[in-house]
Amino acid sequence: MSGAIVNEWVEPVGGAEQVLDALAAEFPDARILCPWNDAPDRYGPPRIIESWMARTPLRRHKALAMPFMLANWRHRAALDVEWLLCASHLFAHQVRLRGPARDVPKFVYAHSPARYIWQPELDGRGNTLLARAIARPVRAIDRRRAQEPAKIAAVSAFIAARIERCWDRESTVIHPPVDVSAFMTDADELSQEEQQQLASLPKGFVLGASRFVPYKRVDVAIAAGLAADVPVVLAGDGPDRDRLLTIADEHPGRVTFVRRPSQAMLRALYRRALAFVFAPVEDFGIMPVEAMATGTPVVANAIGGASETVVDGVTGSHIHSTDVGELRRAIEVAAAADPAACRERALEFDGSTFGPRVRDWMGL
Repeated sequence: MSGAIVNEWVEPVGGAEQVLDALAAEFPDARILCPWNDAPDRYGPPRIIESWMARTPLRRHKALAMPFMLANWRHRAALDVEWLLCASHLFAHQVRLRGPARDVPKFVYAHSPARYIWQPELDGRGNTLLARAIARPVRAIDRRRAQEPAKIAAVSAFIAARIERCWDRESTVIHPPVDVSAFMTDADELSQEEQQQLASLPKGFVLGASRFVPYKRVDVAIAAGLAADVPVVLAGDGPDRDRLLTIADEHPGRVTFVRRPSQAMLRALYRRALAFVFAPVEDFGIMPVEAMATGTPVVANAIGGASETVVDGVTGSHIHSTDVGELRRAIEVAAAADPAACRERALEFDGSTFGPRVRDWMGL
């Protein structure tokens, strides 16, 4: 049976892109529909079918593009397919093709109902004037169109509960793929500059790593390190960098930044860290699994997908607040975790089973 994969915009890197990579590998003949593709070397034409928005400035302004997404997904090109598989975190699940394939079975792999409109308190992008103005009518449309899919899968039990609350639909939990084996290897192909940077880092540091955006809460890693009186390393880059630098400047010599680490460098940082601090309320959270794959324990938010992967008191610890005492205890509990237990837990989320599980769920 021939089908098509439907995705939101395609970024060069990201957790959603890892899912798309796995789906594209499992269904190599499926075309990929998206609003626009910012990673042309990964999926170029003719496999990728972009929308009209790819030829407009909207591709550089996601918040402004959001209202146009509703119409965009309802009038996509006619394709000769027998099913649609939608990886959605905004409105991709609302897709409808023109022509004979208009009513083919639609399967939705949901990263989350759109946080912009359903839970803007978790994503500042939903607090813009435009987003607030359209949220109520868009929620009604989104709930109605979420009744169309034949089946829905969720990335975590946390998201399955959100799907039921927002869309009034049941869903099957299929955790996203994590390349666990890539983080279990001892071979770190570091450049000379990376080797020098790694050697210069303090011993026994707590690690915070992510895109530097406010909702990722990378500043909690700084707070945890200060609470436990251990050095902090922050790896990544993004618009929140200046704010993090300002916080770090208030504690001279306590925080070191590693900008835009390669995967090899990130793996080396995970391995050397006393603990990885992951504080955002995430739909799933791939990075905690990567850290555990290296044998490093994780301090994770007690709310969100990471609480399902990190076993409190076994492969790390859960935090309910950023109270100094709680952060200090969380680091102490995590630091006592058995590296072997961390690796064993990570293997439960290995990506090798993801594609077959999706295919089985679809009944193909």
